[in-house]
Amino acid sequence: WSVYSKPVPANSRELWTLFLQCSCITTVIGGLFYNWMFASLEYSWHLSVAMATSFSLLLLLTLFLVHPARCVFSMIMPTLGTKQGRKLLLSTCVMIVVVNITPNIISNIKTILQVIKCICKNSSESLLNSTALLETASWEFGNAIQETAHLINIYKPMNGHFQFSLLKNSSLVYQQMHLAGEKIGRDFLAVEVLVKDSVRTGNKLVAGFSMLYLCFESSWYLKNYLTNLRFDNFYITKKLERLAVDGKAAHLLVGPSKNLIRPTGLRLSREEAMLCVVRAMLLTVALMLVLVVVAMDHFAFSVADTAVRKADQFSEVPVALSIKYRVRILPSLFKVLQPFQDFERSYHHHLIFSSARCKISPPTPPNPSVLLVVGLLSFILYVTVFLETYAHRLCRKIAGSFFETWEEKRALYLYKKLSRSH
Repeated sequence: WSVYSKPVPANSRELWTLFLQCSCITTVIGGLFYNWMFASLEYSWHLSVAMATSFSLLLLLTLFLVHPARCVFSMIMPTLGTKQGRKLLLSTCVMIVVVNITPNIISNIKTILQVIKCICKNSSESLLNSTALLETASWEFGNAIQETAHLINIYKPMNGHFQFSLLKNSSLVYQQMHLAGEKIGRDFLAVEVLVKDSVRTGNKLVAGFSMLYLCFESSWYLKNYLTNLRFDNFYITKKLERLAVDGKAAHLLVGPSKNLIRPTGLRLSREEAMLCVVRAMLLTVALMLVLVVVAMDHFAFSVADTAVRKADQFSEVPVALSIKYRVRILPSLFKVLQPFQDFERSYHHHLIFSSARCKISPPTPPNPSVLLVVGLLSFILYVTVFLETYAHRLCRKIAGSFFETWEEKRALYLYKKLSRSH
């Protein structure tokens, strides 16, 4: 670390050591950068390789030749545990949820629609078949009326049969239902593609912005560290303790001053604790949206599974058509009572709502591995809320190791400030 944090290597041995360190760092970062672009951001492999190689070479030259750039790069690592790191993890979590859970939800909705389509198709077919029952009943009833009119011999109708306009060919109904099903399928596919493309594009923009902001935040911290003696200067460092011992003012560091914190301690100040609570609340609101999508996945699967199981249990609905027709002639009109036969018949039919011929894809259960990954990322996100304070302290320690002369000036400034306050 002493070689890595030096502004200029002292000899050739340190020079080669620095080059080896930078080469190892850029190799690892290049591999992670390729995996991030190819697996997470879903770029093509040749573009990912070209970008990772170019980025690694540029990073190698920058780290090897520019001393402040090495400091900024070193501070980026703990900065990943701060707000920007949480943005990257949250965007990754959203990407995993949308890419893996949204198709599952749409698949289960398609299953529900297939059940509805099957029920509509079978019920309409059964209903169309019931019209043949009406036709048979009307024809037989018409024959009975013809016979009755012939026996009365008063009025003879031209045709005693009821005329029904029946749709005997059900292909038109099936065709319309098939077209409606295809249109719904195309609409769902378009929504799925639109959601995936929007999330991919948004994830790439968020990832690119977050990486640029990581570099900017580390550079901003280093700039304030080197230009403002009061910036982030309330820690009890070894240099401050040495100054207090030399000036016989060790009581300044153990007095009632509540603003001084040891950078290696675990104690959080009141302001730091309140910031952690606020960050945790904001993170909870963001994760609630992810939780809603996960809950929708379970709800869609539950509804689809219930619809498929209940569709097989639908019983046939019996339909009965009863016709009772009587003719009575008063004796005062006719001397001889003509023999009339009563018409009383029943016609039976069954309405069928489900059939084994329907092709219904089984519902897709939620993927437990996706839930495990989302839960793990959520846990890491909450951990980073409380690690952010310690990440800032580590950034200050890194900056102090790269610029030791300036760190001594900052310690001297803080010591004088405490002396004046006392």
